[in-house]
Amino acid sequence: MTIVSAMCGCTAQENEQCDVFKTESGLTVKMYCIKHGSLRMQVGDKWIYVDPVTTAVKPETDYSTLPKADYILVTHEHFDHLDSVAINQLTKDGTRLITNARCHELMNGKGEVMANGDRRTLTEGWTVDAVPAYNYSQAKLNFHPKGRDNGFVLTIEGMRIYIAGDTEDIPEMANIKDIDVAFLPCNLPFTMTPEQCARAAKMFNPTVLFPYHYGETDIQQVVKLLDGSGIDVRIRDYQ
Repeated sequence: MTIVSAMCGCTAQENEQCDVFKTESGLTVKMYCIKHGSLRMQVGDKWIYVDPVTTAVKPETDYSTLPKADYILVTHEHFDHLDSVAINQLTKDGTRLITNARCHELMNGKGEVMANGDRRTLTEGWTVDAVPAYNYSQAKLNFHPKGRDNGFVLTIEGMRIYIAGDTEDIPEMANIKDIDVAFLPCNLPFTMTPEQCARAAKMFNPTVLFPYHYGETDIQQVVKLLDGSGIDVRIRDYQ
């Protein structure tokens, strides 16, 4: 993976920030911050959206003004991750919606179901793996039970992108290898503390880390905790 630009500025969506990378074969990957747990990626001429949400998280996002999706990944059923309005605004002929069993049920059978451990081919040279995402702390067990929700690892021409979903620093993260770019949640009281987020990152040592879905957490603490680790920690507007 080659880092082309740490920041390419904002798009027409004022809060949207973009980081640019290249795969080893020279394919350009642009990663756009939307908000909270919502992001989008342009890979060549394809668009990937993760957990797109319209009004449930401020500021409101009108996805009808953005490019239609080739792939939509939804990690789990909570209102700030699963939004049928956003999905409908982004869907075109051929859009593939990939999610878990509970979201599939809530969306009246729409989309492809993946469970932890499953792998799908998106197109030639592109795969997605569903990996565990859950809480283990006693006070958080009801938020994200083990086995229900997904994180996703995208492999695009050798570039590996880990989108953790809502999770704590679970031991399965140590099995995730060769990650170029990672998105880890740090939203109290539902996901990780800054200490957990830093510990999680050290389990698999991504080249670039975007703490995301961080709410009111003092996210600069993650930067401090990972100082000297060699991980490029980038703070974007994922409040």
